[in-house]
Amino acid sequence: MIILPAIDIKDGNCVRLFKGDYATVQKVAESPYIAAQGFADAGAEWMHMVDLDGAKDAKLVNADLIADVAKASGLSVEVGGGIRDMKAVEYYLSRGINRVILGSA
Repeated sequence: MIILPAIDIKDGNCVRLFKGDYATVQKVAESPYIAAQGFADAGAEWMHMVDLDGAKDAKLVNADLIADVAKASGLSVEVGGGIRDMKAVEYYLSRGINRVILGSA
C-alpha cells in the first residue's frame, strides 16, 4: 500500500475544505514547510499537493510556493490544481515535481 499525505494550499496556507466547499476553509498547519517536514519525519516518501486557488481560478496561483516546499521537503511530489495546459505541466516538471495531475484540462 502507498499512502500519500497531502497538503492543500489556499492563500499560501495549509488548509482543508469540508466536501470541497471553499466557504469551509480551515487552516490545519502553521506552514506548508512545517507540514511537509512532518510528513518526511514520519517516513513518507511521497507527498500530494494541491493549489486550491489555482483549481478555482483555472491558473497557477501557488505554484512557486508548491515548488519551493517540494524542494525543501526532499520528498517526491505530485501536484494538482490549476493545471490546464502543457506550459503549466512543464513549469512543475522543470522545478522537480515528479507527477502532475490534470483533473480539468
